Amino acid sequence: MHSVLKSVLTWALAAGPILADAASLQKVTSNFGPNPRNVGFYIYVPDKLAANPPILVNPHWCHGDAQACYAGSQYSRLASQYGFIVIYPDSPNAADKCWDVSSNATLTHDAGGDSLGIASMVRWTLDKYKGDPKRVFVTGISSGAMMTSVLVGAYPDLFAAGSAFSGVPYGCFSGNGYGVWSDACATGKVKKTGAEWASMVKAGYPGYAGWRPKMQIFHGTVDEVLNYANFEEEVKEWISVFGFSETPTSTTPNTPVNGWTKYVYGANDWFQAFSAAGVPHNIQNQEATVMQWFGLTCTEGDCFQWGQGGPTVQQ
Repeated sequence: MHSVLKSVLTWALAAGPILADAASLQKVTSNFGPNPRNVGFYIYVPDKLAANPPILVNPHWCHGDAQACYAGSQYSRLASQYGFIVIYPDSPNAADKCWDVSSNATLTHDAGGDSLGIASMVRWTLDKYKGDPKRVFVTGISSGAMMTSVLVGAYPDLFAAGSAFSGVPYGCFSGNGYGVWSDACATGKVKKTGAEWASMVKAGYPGYAGWRPKMQIFHGTVDEVLNYANFEEEVKEWISVFGFSETPTSTTPNTPVNGWTKYVYGANDWFQAFSAAGVPHNIQNQEATVMQWFGLTCTEGDCFQWGQGGPTVQQ
């Protein structure tokens, strides 16, 4: 993919040092299930786990890797504080370390591509550590945001929610291959109706009629890599998937950062969209906002806080 995504690394390096802890990032080399693209599996398991720990998946950006994602965010420190597990997948694409968000395999449930390898990591971790299947989350920036949307769209039975920073709609990069760069999508020229976007998401898991994960998106209005028009298309996509009105149920200015506007759609805070005025592609990660919305700061009682239903594994 496009080399300009290298710039995303700067936000990670500015995120601050990881506090010392006896636990460390570990590579899983054992057979953890179907992984046709040989996606690397790195995991952070804190010394003190919560009972039936939640799981957070944090795919990296283009030209990054699992180690850089681990070192460049606060999620491992927060995992040690709250007792959840973090999975850091590592892209097999040696050319630019971008994720496969284009192939039909990755966009389809259990069909292959990078997404299947990541889904296998989650299933292995749930089994090995007796994780909570109702509390599996995914967040990423740039290419990691694109993979977040792919996982939420193609694996609604596995994820409770996703949070995507500077991404594009699910399926926007679709093409013939594992490393397709869609200039049309990146420059905001791919326009669809909400119904057309929703049909792409639903085609990601043919026959699935169950619960859909919550979704949260962030995008800068002057994004020079993935045009802000993608934010507007993402909003159309997810409100159509959920069946929500195009009119927000609430609008809050200057949150979580001055100049950013939070739009909430639907009941139970199910879809949030943050428009960051004057912010380029190199958007500031908002871990505290993501943590609170995922409910990962909750360590006692019923932490699955968003209304009726849940992943099919809950049934």
